[in-house]
Amino acid sequence: MPRIVSICLTDWPVARLMRAGAAPDDGVPLVIAAAGAGGLRLTAVNPAAAALGLRRGEPLGRVRARISTPLHVHPADPAADAAAFARLCLWAQRYTPCVVPFGPAEACDGLYLDVTGAAHLLGGEADLVADLAARLARSGIPARIALADTPGAAFALARYGRGETMCVPSERTEQALRPLPVEALRCEPAVAVALKRLGLRRIGAVLDAPRPPLARRFGTALLVRLDQAAGRRPEPLVPVTEPVRYGAARGFLDPIGSQEIIVATVRRLMAEIAPRLEADGLGARGFRLSLHRVDDVVRALDLGLSEPSRSPDHVARLLQLRLERLGSGLDAGFGFETVRLDVSATGPMPGRQATLATGPAPQDDRTAGLADALRQRFGRPVIRLSPRASHVPERADRIAPWHTEPWRTEPWRIERVVLHWPDPDAGIGPRPLVLFDRGEAAEDVIALVPEGPPRRFRWRSRLHRIAHSEGPERIEPEWWRESGVPRDYYVVECESGRRLWLYRDGPNLADRPAAWFVHGLFA
Repeated sequence: MPRIVSICLTDWPVARLMRAGAAPDDGVPLVIAAAGAGGLRLTAVNPAAAALGLRRGEPLGRVRARISTPLHVHPADPAADAAAFARLCLWAQRYTPCVVPFGPAEACDGLYLDVTGAAHLLGGEADLVADLAARLARSGIPARIALADTPGAAFALARYGRGETMCVPSERTEQALRPLPVEALRCEPAVAVALKRLGLRRIGAVLDAPRPPLARRFGTALLVRLDQAAGRRPEPLVPVTEPVRYGAARGFLDPIGSQEIIVATVRRLMAEIAPRLEADGLGARGFRLSLHRVDDVVRALDLGLSEPSRSPDHVARLLQLRLERLGSGLDAGFGFETVRLDVSATGPMPGRQATLATGPAPQDDRTAGLADALRQRFGRPVIRLSPRASHVPERADRIAPWHTEPWRTEPWRIERVVLHWPDPDAGIGPRPLVLFDRGEAAEDVIALVPEGPPRRFRWRSRLHRIAHSEGPERIEPEWWRESGVPRDYYVVECESGRRLWLYRDGPNLADRPAAWFVHGLFA
């Protein structure tokens, strides 16, 4: 069962005004007014004004005529309130990545936090709610907080519960909802008034009432809200995300559906984004392409790059490979009316000389482009070897994805593929194309001399006769490890034409003959 925290902000415009230092904190009643029907009307009041009986929606002229005490009046600023609220939502992501602002149904300012599986990081659900309440209080943001199994229940308890903070144990949601008024169901005000006229003033009475008469009189909207609050029907939450800094979009009067037009559009959008990235010394490492269909369905495609790039042609080429792999899976329907390209991840990319550069592209750029193309073509991450501080072959490198996307990390377990050859001048012999994680035992080994190369051995239940051999290459154990013996490696060619990399684990002793292992395969 999910666990949801609801934070109901009490008169958020007033709190935002006080935090900004735009209003004096002298105890004088303060109200915020905006133009409405019949003139200016109150949109928010502070506790001192609420103590005088001032409420939202009252005409400002009537308020001035009714009270004789001094009154601070400030104009409403919805844009500043929304910007400050967006920053608050991003701050709340310190508790969970899933932060969802209230919608129109809640008819107030606030947000939901999906803390499923995250409460233990702060010592438990009670400690999480206490920490959240304390931080908001220190910031001068009055709020009522509740934690329950569903968003509907958390909102109802936070808005209409008895305490400032509540933490309802799991599986006790329905018992906690029963004493609350029907307004807590987030239904239409007219529906709440009609329920009270029927004597159904509490949620418990609505839960006990027969459902068919309720459906006939109020429709399915009331039952949906009731089931969502009680946990009988899911209520998905769409988390808020950090605003995209680099992005561009283009709309079409006639919906598009062909891959060629989509690729050409993405090339133009990337050309618009590239100057902004270049001005900040950055390159894009990840993209999100959003295709908005005419029926309000959004198809999103994520593209990851191995190295930061600002090339529109490179991005368009990768997208073309991706669309070719999808084929009919793109499902354009009746066409896309909007195409949007956002940069989801960036990396440092210093500027390069654009003139007098007539030579080929650097090797790193061409290799990264090949890795990106292979990934989009096959739909699987491209791996490479990352060196480690060891000269023992099986510990000298490790497999790592060429580019790990920030939203997904996949483990891979395959045989190691060497992507480079050692420098001949470094005194290191050739290395096999395929290197096993550990040597595979070779049995029945026969050598002409005790310390010489083998002439015959059995490996993987097959007998191999050696026609030619090169070596040995001595590899000593790592001195910083307590155990280990020297290895003598040989490159051998069997009569069947297969080339193998064998090694003898230690010298031949009178009481213990040396063990042989196959460690790799050449092409």
